[in-house]
Amino acid sequence: MSDAGFVSQGRYLPDDMAHQLHVAHLCFAFAAALFALCSGAGIVYTVSASFLVRRFFSRPKDAPAGFPAITIVKPLHGDEWQLLENLTSFVEQDYPGPVQHIFGVHDRCDSALAAVEALRARFPDKSMTVVVDSRVYGPNRKIANLTNMLDLAEHDVLCFADSDVSVNPGFLRDIAGALQQPGVGLVTCAYRGLCAPGFWPRVGSAMSDYHFLPGVVTGLAIGRARPCFGQTIVITKDTLMRTGGLAQFAHHLAEDYAIGEAVRGIGLQVVVPAFIVRHACVETTFSQLFAHELRWSRTIRAADPAGHLGAILMHPFALASLAALFSFGNPLACGLVALTLVVRAILVWQTDRSTDTRCSGFPWLPLWDVLQFVIYVASFFSFRVLWRGRHFNVDEDGLLSPCVQRDAGLK
Repeated sequence: MSDAGFVSQGRYLPDDMAHQLHVAHLCFAFAAALFALCSGAGIVYTVSASFLVRRFFSRPKDAPAGFPAITIVKPLHGDEWQLLENLTSFVEQDYPGPVQHIFGVHDRCDSALAAVEALRARFPDKSMTVVVDSRVYGPNRKIANLTNMLDLAEHDVLCFADSDVSVNPGFLRDIAGALQQPGVGLVTCAYRGLCAPGFWPRVGSAMSDYHFLPGVVTGLAIGRARPCFGQTIVITKDTLMRTGGLAQFAHHLAEDYAIGEAVRGIGLQVVVPAFIVRHACVETTFSQLFAHELRWSRTIRAADPAGHLGAILMHPFALASLAALFSFGNPLACGLVALTLVVRAILVWQTDRSTDTRCSGFPWLPLWDVLQFVIYVASFFSFRVLWRGRHFNVDEDGLLSPCVQRDAGLK
């Protein structure tokens, strides 16, 4: 052993090992400082989002000048949780104008049709049409299902709404008022989770409510977000035809985002009114939840890569925890962890207050945030998604290509 080196904890270390330890120490310190800096920026984002969420939902709704006839177009697939209740919420509307309901499936043996029959029996005076059509135009079978129903749409205003969405009785009035504003070509609605029984559905709902929703509101406020949510899309036939029709989106993973961009491309606005709809969260196991949320995160990445990268600021708690880990429990880093929990709790409270909802899972806030961060990181290494039992590859343009041909169908 050479004379050069230093003593560490009573042991003499040679120069090369001392150098490696020094480099490792510097790397850990740099990583801790970087995570702390990002967490600090995330705290600023979180505080801003709390204010912006309150401001967004305090806006007045646009009263409709009239009540145009509306066709509600519902793609169905399987007997989903609370399917009948979700469909009923669209039928029991406080809307004086004519409303047509179209339900579409690819297979006449689809179990969702039982709910439609129950709905018909309960509301015999409502206009309801069922379309069974197996034609597809690409890997996105939801687009195929919608396209197959359009020929039977009787009215000019179309409301595309997913089967797992529930709405308030004034929904049609509110979207009619928003669509009638000057320059508006499409109306889409922000949403919160509607939890199925169980722990993991609550986690999935929290991810949607306290990460996704505030992120969208903040993005809209700064002019960065260009959302169009597939849960509810309201558009006229004329506007849809001017964009080129639905079939062109049959290869898109984020078909909703592509539809919104097409509407903007013809010079019209896509607006998000100041109210929410409810989207079912039904993933009852960790693996189901992880796969579902990874697909959503991968979808956002495909639609808006730069915005998805900037979404790292939505994870201040996880970033502060990493800063504390890499700094070996530095008191300032640990204080930063506590501060991030405080501001995240404020955002949760403000989101609930603004949307007239109550959160029942505050103790699980750290778990929500860590799991959401893990999914966010995983989305940068994922080029395959699982959607309704089918596996797809996703290219850099967000286009789908099936990788397992024998998978079951989609809605």
